Amino acid sequence: MRTKDLLGLLALTGASFAIDGYHPFSEDAETYLPSIERLLHPRLFPVGAEYFQMHAHLTLFPELVAYTVRLGHMSLPWALLLWQALSFFLFILACWKLMERIFTSPVANWAGVTLIVVLTTMPVAGTALYVMDPYLNPRNIIAFAEIFPVLKMMERKYLQAVLFLLFGFTIHPLMMVFAATFCLLVLVGDRWSEARVRVHDEIFEECEPSPVAPAVAIFGAFDSLFKAPTEAYEMVERNHRYQYLARWTWYEMLGAVAPILIFWWFATIARARRLRHLELLSRSMVVYGAIYLAAGMIVSLPRRFEVVALLQPMRSLHLVYIFLILIGGGLLGEYVLRNRVWRWIAVFLPLSAGMCYAQRALYPASAHIEWPQAGSGNPWVQAFQWVRDNTPENAVFAIDPHYMAKEGEDSQGFRAIAERSQLADAGKDSGVVEMFPQIGDSWMAQVKAQTGLEHFQRGDLVRLEREYGVSWVILPQPGSVQLVCPYENQALKVCRVP
Repeated sequence: MRTKDLLGLLALTGASFAIDGYHPFSEDAETYLPSIERLLHPRLFPVGAEYFQMHAHLTLFPELVAYTVRLGHMSLPWALLLWQALSFFLFILACWKLMERIFTSPVANWAGVTLIVVLTTMPVAGTALYVMDPYLNPRNIIAFAEIFPVLKMMERKYLQAVLFLLFGFTIHPLMMVFAATFCLLVLVGDRWSEARVRVHDEIFEECEPSPVAPAVAIFGAFDSLFKAPTEAYEMVERNHRYQYLARWTWYEMLGAVAPILIFWWFATIARARRLRHLELLSRSMVVYGAIYLAAGMIVSLPRRFEVVALLQPMRSLHLVYIFLILIGGGLLGEYVLRNRVWRWIAVFLPLSAGMCYAQRALYPASAHIEWPQAGSGNPWVQAFQWVRDNTPENAVFAIDPHYMAKEGEDSQGFRAIAERSQLADAGKDSGVVEMFPQIGDSWMAQVKAQTGLEHFQRGDLVRLEREYGVSWVILPQPGSVQLVCPYENQALKVCRVP
């Protein structure tokens, strides 16, 4: 790699942070980070660990980050920032290498990579996913491992492709199932178009890695798949409609169907211009998109298959959108932007500003980039940090189960920031119930026990202490009961349960 190319990729990595922001303890970080914190400090989370440990058993993500903390003698926030930056750089590098294989023009290559950097926080149809998230999670770490295997398949370096896939399976098995499927389709398409050899069984085995342990772990976790849905699971199901294709809005459905037609169009362009690799990828993506679109309809239409929707076939669109943006950007650079600097500025500057504005709107009470050890202006985060620094490690907290949806909270996770046990919440913990229905009854009971917490009287709090061991409670200002509250700010008070 030339020095100027490396500098360009590093500059795009920095641009991704400037556009997307960085919020290390928000959203799904509430599910993933406590397992790392517990590895580093085993006495944490004596209560409620099942709401993050069940996910942790399917991935080496916690061990990877915890090992980085120990090896580098650094704090967890700095390790998270390091891995976030590395994840974005490797993803951008993988996209750039793939574009070099698809297009011959450097302008097309850089246009495609620049477009995906600008659009990394673009929603992926109705899946509740972004291309990349503004916080570290297993999807970010394995994003490059979704791209490189496809490149290696095109180069017919099958062993390298398998190694990338196997690495991805150890971090995020579900997303790598989609990548392995696409690799298989690329291999079949390549062999078919070249007409060199018939596709033998061993070729399938060579493309499709043998991640036996992760596969067993995934399906073993779904031991209650075909049991009748419980009341708790039906409650979760109502709040997670994005897993059911039949419940998507018309524009979300368009976001699932339109890419198939667009890739068919890309294939016709590629054939006319003799871009062999572009045609191969586009035709493979048409088949891939159609397969998972059909799977999404099958699992979401009949009532008896609804529980199987937790396998989340529509998350296959994550890979579809990555290639859609890359190839679309490449064609844009090749035939529209070319070497005209003013065209690049006219396209990418407003687009970057718009994406940055959208991210700021999602986190209005937090800094755009939340640096490690920097003070926070978010009163919710301030309260959670006080809890981390001033309460016993075995403390158990009750908090409004819908707290992450409150105005000004910015989806900041209590467990991840406070490093303390809490009763189940109605947001992120419900996503765990969706994957592991066997804990649904316990989850629903805890959510109901805390509902209306802001109006609880002393007797209600004593009940929480008696039934769940709650020793502390976080209440909104001004609160409805007189308690000993060692910490207060303009939004919250942290109080001892009598």
